[in-house]
Amino acid sequence: MQVDFYHLTRSPIDRVLPQIATRILSDGGRLLIVADAQTIRTRLDASLWTWSAESFLPHAQTGRGDDSLQPVLIAGAIGQANGARNVALADGMWRDEALDFDRAFHFFDEDQITQARAAWKGLAGRDGVERRYWKQTDTGWEQAG
Repeated sequence: MQVDFYHLTRSPIDRVLPQIATRILSDGGRLLIVADAQTIRTRLDASLWTWSAESFLPHAQTGRGDDSLQPVLIAGAIGQANGARNVALADGMWRDEALDFDRAFHFFDEDQITQARAAWKGLAGRDGVERRYWKQTDTGWEQAG
């Protein structure tokens, strides 16, 4: 299982996450987006609708239709409601339940760097877990370390 740590230093989550969701959907995958706060979920919901005039990202928040049909589902907690094998932790909080997926995207900003470092260290040496750290540069994302 792969865990990608995305350190948001230049772009906010609502500009970065739609790009990753688009890539996952184009590969035939599904995505579960998790954020504890309703305000974050509402902001991400709006962002997925409006981020690009050329594309449409089919999605919904949990409980607003048939969750199992949603290629991208926004939830307050980790679950398997839409059968996703990819999970995006969009609020800077690591959850060990993410390890039940094939791939986890852990997004964090400067305010959450201490928690992200603890999660990074906590995953070190775990069987079957590959960690990657991504940082934003002037030209895009670069894998560090």
